[in-house]
Amino acid sequence: MDMPPGTGDIHLTLMQTVPVTGVIVVSTPQDVALADAKKAIAMFSQAQLKTPLIGLVENMSYFVSEEAPQHKYYIFGKDGGKKLAEEYDIPFLGQIPLVQKIREGGDEGRPVMVGEDAEAKRAFQDFAGIAARSIAMINANINTEKRAELVVA
Repeated sequence: MDMPPGTGDIHLTLMQTVPVTGVIVVSTPQDVALADAKKAIAMFSQAQLKTPLIGLVENMSYFVSEEAPQHKYYIFGKDGGKKLAEEYDIPFLGQIPLVQKIREGGDEGRPVMVGEDAEAKRAFQDFAGIAARSIAMINANINTEKRAELVVA
């Protein structure tokens, strides 16, 4: 479920009312966005919520123009999300580029994965694969903990 940035009532209400497998924190690489991401990581890490952090993905990581796809322009800074994930020891799920075709596809209701932009497709495929592995690891740990509880009981 996509939520607005921050750590407000909507986030807490959702965590308390809907079963949640885990949370993916989304940030852009600039400092002001990373400050919000830090608050989200802290909130979801609280013992009362017990919400696993699947990881962090960096959106609008770099700009790639159609005319020069081999050049990356780091408009909002470079690797801020990656550094934050390392700092908090959570999985870094990838970098999504700032690409015009992503915006156009969103406006038209056409997912990136059925579009022509190879850079964007690769970024989303990489992100999805790493996120799926992170979720599988979380689920394996939960199942191990439940089995351990049954043995103790």
